[in-house]
Amino acid sequence: MHAAGLRLLPFRGLRYAPERVSSLAAVTSPPYDVVVRPDQLHQLETADPYNIVRLILPQTDDPEERHRKAAQTLRDWEARGILTRDEQPALYVYEQRNGETLQRGLIGALRLSPPEDGVVLPHEDVMPQVVEDRLALMRETAANLDPLLLSYRGNGTASGATAVIERAAQRPPLLTTTTSDGVAHRLWAVTDPSEIAEADADLAQRRALIGDGHHRWATYLRLRDEHPGRPTWQHGLVLLVDTLRYPLQVSPIHRFLPGLSPRAALDGLGDAFRVRPLDGPLSAALAALEETPGNAYILSGGPGHFHLLDRPEPKLLKEAVRGDRPAAWRELDATVLHSVLLDTVWGIQDRPSDIGYLHSAEAAVTKAAQTGGSALLMRATPESTVLELAEQGVTMPRKSTSFGPKPATGLVLRTLDD
Repeated sequence: MHAAGLRLLPFRGLRYAPERVSSLAAVTSPPYDVVVRPDQLHQLETADPYNIVRLILPQTDDPEERHRKAAQTLRDWEARGILTRDEQPALYVYEQRNGETLQRGLIGALRLSPPEDGVVLPHEDVMPQVVEDRLALMRETAANLDPLLLSYRGNGTASGATAVIERAAQRPPLLTTTTSDGVAHRLWAVTDPSEIAEADADLAQRRALIGDGHHRWATYLRLRDEHPGRPTWQHGLVLLVDTLRYPLQVSPIHRFLPGLSPRAALDGLGDAFRVRPLDGPLSAALAALEETPGNAYILSGGPGHFHLLDRPEPKLLKEAVRGDRPAAWRELDATVLHSVLLDTVWGIQDRPSDIGYLHSAEAAVTKAAQTGGSALLMRATPESTVLELAEQGVTMPRKSTSFGPKPATGLVLRTLDD
């Protein structure tokens, strides 16, 4: 046994019976926090009566009944054979391929070690109300409905967990499907005790960075504390990816401010930032943003309406940004955005009613045009900066980064009452 490091246990996965659904692609979904538009939610709900979104984002007239409805739906689907449980506990090798992008990793039940052990490193703050929502859902369903995305650094060779993954990928998969975004997904089960032990010996020497799933990770830790002595609740469903072999892609997460018009935003800036109008399409605006040194953002009220904000006023920067954090944290675009622009200049609180978070720049700009609000477009934070801060125990403002490719939700579930 290994006392420290990552401990990934096999489990009996709960998976869709292919013959009971229209297609595996039709019952999957992006992670719950990526499904933000009502039309996208409706599209998923109507793609197949058994789409996983009915579990991860249940809809009811009474908000208090949402999570109980999800639990009832989960039990009903398993009782009717829509979802079936694999006979043997397994680690699952998961592959995503989109053009030249290939990612492989291991899905399993990760031991939830205390945060002070530093085995799993968060890098972003969380919103308590979102944690409470996921907590209520997992309590009622007694299930991990979707894996977190965690990255770790292997030894750069095809040994240990990597060797287990690559051998599995040469065998016939349990399932294969291509989702509407063009991503091909494959899943294999690893049940051989010697292969599981081989992966365990390797992972026990590693620690991981949370790529996607900070709110669910916080939920896992709460559930662990609520169920002492119950082994299944002491573990959480994750996808572990060796970032040395399969580097994750880091993308920005953009802000949408429904209560602030572009004109009010510009009028309120004063001398806080330099402001320059940009001509051309969204692609040209984003290219200009990438080329701008220092802290910079794109303010937009819709397609064709872009302003570049950069060169924050030094005195304001010094007064608004905490001085007791590392320089790498103080210089983050997300830090300056929230501390200077949102908090100090515009006086906007970080509440769901006042700030929306969107992974797509085009969606943020379109939403601004439709509502009269403002979109703030961001740049990605390098993974090296994220890891540097996480290793120091310093968390970034929430929704600072988006790591991917994110695992599709619905390919394998884990119940906690097994």
